[in-house]
Amino acid sequence: MRIFKPMFVAVLATVTLVSCGSIKNLEVPTMDTTVNIEPKKGAISEEQFNQWAHADLVTDTIPGISLDKAYKFLEGKTGTPIVVAVIDSGIDIEHEDLKDEVWTNPKEIAGNKIDDDKNGYVDDIHGWNFLGGNGVAAPEQLEITRIVAKLNPRFEGKTIDDISDDEKVEFEKYQKYLKAYEASSSKHFKTMNRLVQIGENFAAIKKFLGKNSFTIEDLQAIKTEDQKLQAQIGDILGLMLRGLDEKAYLEYYETQKKNKNFDFDFNGRAIVGDNPTDINDTNYGNPYVIGSVEDESHGTHVSGIILATRNNGVGMDGVVNNVKLMSVRAVPDGDERDKDVALAIRYAVDNGAKVINMSFGKSFSPYRNWVFDAIKYAEKHDVLLVHAAGNDNKDIDVKDNWPNDSSDKINEFADNVLTVGAISVNYNEKLPATFSNYGQKNVDIFAPGVQIYSTIPQNSYAKYSGTSMASPETAGVAALIRSYYPQLSASQVKHIIMNSGTKLNMKVFKPTSRGQEPELVDFSTLSVTGRIVNAYNALVLADRMVNKR
Repeated sequence: MRIFKPMFVAVLATVTLVSCGSIKNLEVPTMDTTVNIEPKKGAISEEQFNQWAHADLVTDTIPGISLDKAYKFLEGKTGTPIVVAVIDSGIDIEHEDLKDEVWTNPKEIAGNKIDDDKNGYVDDIHGWNFLGGNGVAAPEQLEITRIVAKLNPRFEGKTIDDISDDEKVEFEKYQKYLKAYEASSSKHFKTMNRLVQIGENFAAIKKFLGKNSFTIEDLQAIKTEDQKLQAQIGDILGLMLRGLDEKAYLEYYETQKKNKNFDFDFNGRAIVGDNPTDINDTNYGNPYVIGSVEDESHGTHVSGIILATRNNGVGMDGVVNNVKLMSVRAVPDGDERDKDVALAIRYAVDNGAKVINMSFGKSFSPYRNWVFDAIKYAEKHDVLLVHAAGNDNKDIDVKDNWPNDSSDKINEFADNVLTVGAISVNYNEKLPATFSNYGQKNVDIFAPGVQIYSTIPQNSYAKYSGTSMASPETAGVAALIRSYYPQLSASQVKHIIMNSGTKLNMKVFKPTSRGQEPELVDFSTLSVTGRIVNAYNALVLADRMVNKR
């Protein structure tokens, strides 16, 4: 590994005017933020690790976003309150570290069952739930399952010889979709078969012993000539010796039974009651934005990263102060519907959000044009969308990952989407998260996304990993800029974050699946910028642009 000598360069390029007049006509200069420092040796404390994403690379040699340094820069400055929308699975807006930051619709009267502000959503006090239900889970199929299920009545069990010339093109597409479905579902069905087998083994042993439960000692004392029973005992004994008891097994089995990702016959919209193929059918959902405990865990964690109340002595500190959280529930346990995403974006825009976090994504998007139109709508209304790059360790310059701001992976149709990959705490060749998607054209920048400590339901906290965590770290920085420098447009904020990120000229392991041989590449090849988000640098650049320094 290359060892860097201590050196830090932070030189701003000259601000260039595109035309006279509004601050929105300023180009965004590129900031030279190349960092060459030698990593420190030794472990960091638990307290440091819980907030490692906020650390400063130069001071701490931890590749965080330099948040403490950013707030020192902001001392004496006053921000403007803004709204940040989180489109996710649901959010525990009653959490001790979030409740004081929740957005309230000033034009709506709670509980009167009247659409007071005439926005089409009755009693939307804190946001909207496009998934339907009141405090219940929201399972869904994967998009590939929905696609294959739709085509099965026409093509299932047929060969090319059974297909008319008019349908051969569609049949060939079906074959590709079916192959993708089988690749995605094979692990799940193998897992379910194994769980069923384990259940049968538990039942057989209990029947043999004549009791409803048993211990490791009971298993070890069994004497039998029945070879099948011997195998069943050996299987369960091995599991129990590794810490699995029947209660834990049953809990996991029930969880997996609820998984409808690959169920052709499941109708995830029954609880909602809309037509998911009609974008004009908008009268659905309800104001219950919290969801069920299992559903809201992801959205609650994401929200805490952005704006958990700072300096209150509780839990942890979010990235940004001076903002309000709008909860928009549109992400189920499965793939989100294109229609829900499109309407969720529009809802957030229409109700005043200036930054929208979108920690979700999928490989197939049959109604992507609806989402494209919503992204353009957000751009027209000067709203920045921050999107997680995805967790499939794939090159999304080649592989599909929706939603995005390019229909062909080359040309962007809007300039208000920031796509974020994930890095780890490791300031070495293991810097990129092994799971993170990447792409020199379609991932804009990287941010901390491994073992990120944040809020989860019922006043609890936990460490999660994913580009889902890197995205809100970045959305928080975007909100910080928009709060303290409201003159800047969404596009400018996007490019400020990109152009001011910490630039690392180092070799790293390209994200790969487990078992694959790691490949050393230049970090710069994994994203458009070759940078990681830096809140301090971004604020310095924003300040110099606004004040024309």
